[in-house]
Amino acid sequence: MDDKSFLVDIVSPSKQVFSGKVVSLTAPGTEGNFQILYNHADFLTSLTYGEIKLVIDDNSVIHYATSGGFLEVKDNKVIILAETIEKSDEIDIERSKEKLLESQKLLSEKNKALDQNAIMDSIRKAQNRIKIAEKYLS
Repeated sequence: MDDKSFLVDIVSPSKQVFSGKVVSLTAPGTEGNFQILYNHADFLTSLTYGEIKLVIDDNSVIHYATSGGFLEVKDNKVIILAETIEKSDEIDIERSKEKLLESQKLLSEKNKALDQNAIMDSIRKAQNRIKIAEKYLS
């Protein structure tokens, strides 16, 4: 392994998203964004909506949109258990915009039978997906 790289595994409920060496990882912690480099102190934290950025050994960069989860650093290995995670170039922007509009419409109806927290969660997920996808549009 490269002297300044460390292992990262990213897993969602449905699949393994990434497994490999990186030189840097930036993530959206619930207390703010943070960066992990080689020999980072061991810790465990929760993640929120935002972007996970991986810098690979060859200096290429991978960007993901996530809706949260947990991240553990231990002995130069990072494990991310993500609630949802999607690579920026695989996000369907039009589908995300449709979902955002649908959710906003549901929220405006103020139907007490609907779970308002779930609707807000849907809105935040869609907004984050759109933001990350458009930020790195090729």
